[in-house]
Amino acid sequence: MRVLALVAALTLTGCATLSGDAATPNRYLAKSAYDARDHLGPPPAKGSPEAEKDRQIFRATRALQGTPRWTLAQADNVEENVMDGFSCALGFTPTKESNPKLAAMLLRVSGDVRSAVAGPKMKYMRARPFRSEKGALCIKPGLGFSLSPDYPSGHSTWGWTVGLILAEAAPDRAEAILARARGFGESRIVCGVHNASSVEAGKRNAENLFAALWASDAFKADLAGVRAELDAARAKATPPDPARCTAQANLLGAPLL
Repeated sequence: MRVLALVAALTLTGCATLSGDAATPNRYLAKSAYDARDHLGPPPAKGSPEAEKDRQIFRATRALQGTPRWTLAQADNVEENVMDGFSCALGFTPTKESNPKLAAMLLRVSGDVRSAVAGPKMKYMRARPFRSEKGALCIKPGLGFSLSPDYPSGHSTWGWTVGLILAEAAPDRAEAILARARGFGESRIVCGVHNASSVEAGKRNAENLFAALWASDAFKADLAGVRAELDAARAKATPPDPARCTAQANLLGAPLL
């Protein structure tokens, strides 16, 4: 039992900041209403061609160290800055002060994301790529993070969940928003902390969760409020720096390899 408890704690360490306050009970779906483990298939089997592809991608992307894409990946590591991360895609920078309904919705849905990530991680217990491969990482991982499972990527699940919400709330910006969501996931490949297939699994995990969230009346009501709030904020906000946004779009539009 002690071993199982330790494994559970380490699993949650890898996505702990997604929930803001780990003791906060707020979420849209009851735990009994949705279980991500029933909707996300397994990672590539050891020794499979897909697993070998993951290994080759990890090795190849170590060459990105010191590049602007590496710097962006380091910035994307901080989940709490996700609203600022989507500023270029949205055309303005939302804050807790300018968009309190959006901030509250993301805080609440983070509880759903936390469960959607932790369940499959515990089920599949896939090791992170740097546990078996050598190479530079864009962050310095602690022991808990290093031992926490790889599949699916929590950052990718979080980035895609936020992106899907924002694309629904600002459909005229959906293409740019979803490109940025993809970039959040790809940043974990750049960082070397997730296998590429685990990042892709994060996208599927978010899509499954997002579909389930529509069963919540509170989610639909909050989304309507966020949509109106975004419209009002965008009408009077100052656009972010065009040069920064162009540079970011170029980075996100370029293939990693």
